[in-house]
Amino acid sequence: MKDYIFETEIWLPYPRETVFEFFKEAANLERITPPWLNFRVLTPLPITMFAGRMIDYNIRLYGIPMRWRTEITQWEPPFSFVDSQIRGPYSKWVHTHTFEERDGGTWMHDRVEYRIPGGIFAAIPHVLFVRKNIEQIFRYRKTQIQAIFSGAEKTETVDG
Repeated sequence: MKDYIFETEIWLPYPRETVFEFFKEAANLERITPPWLNFRVLTPLPITMFAGRMIDYNIRLYGIPMRWRTEITQWEPPFSFVDSQIRGPYSKWVHTHTFEERDGGTWMHDRVEYRIPGGIFAAIPHVLFVRKNIEQIFRYRKTQIQAIFSGAEKTETVDG
């Protein structure tokens, strides 16, 4: 089975602590996830984050409703955190979020290591739609994050 890597980054004109504050709130995931995924956090809010924290979600992927459970496997505020899929659509999903103060703001870097089920046949759906879907989700996420931090969407985390 092959592991794939997806990486993207975004620059935000805010201090690292401000950016990290937004991303440590699990409720904000619903705001930056595309609506066509019908993403909902099931774990009661507010969620205190720490290494070992489990978070449950509902998501609709490729039209199929499913539960997704992640574990925060590393928690190093305000520098980074890692969430790893415990239950969900992928054979492996490890999402590393890093926050670096540079260029008068904060660079937020996402690195996702993932594997899809299907063994040697997994390459076909990966090429046809999985990779494109991940890219589309992160493009939407980037647009939403930029809108939130620019003030186009009011948030207590940024504006408060």
